[in-house]
Amino acid sequence: MRTVSVIVPCYNMSATVIDTLRSVCASTYKDIEVVVADDGSTDNSAELVLQAASVDPRIHLVHSNAGNVAKARNYAIRHSSGFYILPVDADDRISPTFIQHAVEAIEKDENIKAVGARAEFFGDKTGEWITPDFSLPLLARKNMIPISALYRRLDYDKTDGYNEHLPIREDWDFWLSIFANGGEFVKLPEVGLYYRIHQQSKRVTDRDRKRELISELNRRHAPFFRKYLGGPLHYHRSWSRLLNLFRRETTVGTFDHWDEGDIIFERRNTLRRYKGLAIKQFATPSFFRSFIYGFFRSSKAKRSYEHALLLGQMTPQPIAYKEVRVLGMLRESYYVSEESATTHTFNDLIDNPSFPNRSLILQHIGRFTALMHQKGLYHQDYSGGNILFACTPPLVHIEVVDLNRMLTAQHINMQRGCRQFERLPVEPEALDIMARAYAETMAFDPDQCCTLVRQMRWWKHKRKKQ
Repeated sequence: MRTVSVIVPCYNMSATVIDTLRSVCASTYKDIEVVVADDGSTDNSAELVLQAASVDPRIHLVHSNAGNVAKARNYAIRHSSGFYILPVDADDRISPTFIQHAVEAIEKDENIKAVGARAEFFGDKTGEWITPDFSLPLLARKNMIPISALYRRLDYDKTDGYNEHLPIREDWDFWLSIFANGGEFVKLPEVGLYYRIHQQSKRVTDRDRKRELISELNRRHAPFFRKYLGGPLHYHRSWSRLLNLFRRETTVGTFDHWDEGDIIFERRNTLRRYKGLAIKQFATPSFFRSFIYGFFRSSKAKRSYEHALLLGQMTPQPIAYKEVRVLGMLRESYYVSEESATTHTFNDLIDNPSFPNRSLILQHIGRFTALMHQKGLYHQDYSGGNILFACTPPLVHIEVVDLNRMLTAQHINMQRGCRQFERLPVEPEALDIMARAYAETMAFDPDQCCTLVRQMRWWKHKRKKQ
């Protein structure tokens, strides 16, 4: 007989937790352990559980103090030892035969990932909890598996556990992980779960956070949704497959973590860091721009990727880009590159004449600009934050980013080339250093370049620096 770990997260449930424990301990399946995770209760829940544990040694109390039911559930599982896991909330009940029949069912077939039972409401609502028959395509749109379903610890260990960052429906997220590679769910014909309804029930309090839920599910389970819905889960979930018929996703390169990682910048566009990569998510375009990018002009993501290929070592290595179109109109776009290993931006040189090796760095930026122009690329936002560098004399490595603002040109003359420096607000002497290095590389007249670069500075930079 294999041990079943019954996992009971508990926060201020002194009115119901003993009722729950009685129902669990009355099980006809005797090889159980009951791990109650007290989540920082301010009532006497913990004391009541300890009293119950003194009578039945199968009950164990752990203190999670996580402030989150998913964290408490994961914490209790980490402190459990059973081959099978059965979560039970601290205000619900199970039938005496549920665990025994669930174990018998799951042991019949390795392809069975979870076993539940019919459920009835009690408390503020009564009657049977009617759920649809299980199928993987339906699971992609809605959850029909109660939290109190028995599954193998080995399958839990293949997932990230219950999502500790998801404020609602963490059970649905968990089942999507459990069934990511297929499997079956069995619902026993008996009533095995009694689900208490009251004003604090999650089914009552969780109704207002649907958009946040769907965004997180799409981030975590994109392959599952692509397989069964043909694309992402939509706000109107039942319409997802139909809506995805009009949705076309284009990906160039190998990458599948578009919405993951830590946000390091968020304004119009969002920049994330993910395992040594930088993910830029461009803002959703207006209706007019969506039409233009859909039918007449390359997206910012595609331009960034193609310009990066042309620049080579002059920018972080491109990894992939993705475009999402609905009825042909661009709605989403992403660009992914390696994260830059440079340590500074041009902004560090502004108003800082004592910056180490400043003249050497300025010379290299001038030559770098010329080499970029020789490749037929002209940057329309050649500003302090988009020029990156690292300096270990005599070596200076320069990179440029924000590549969607670049233009291609077969020939860049001296007039246009010198205008490239107009957004760099440094003193005239610093501009001269870059201008001369630029002119020497482009075979232009150095004195003329110095004159033009000074003349073409933005007026606000002239007023500040002269």
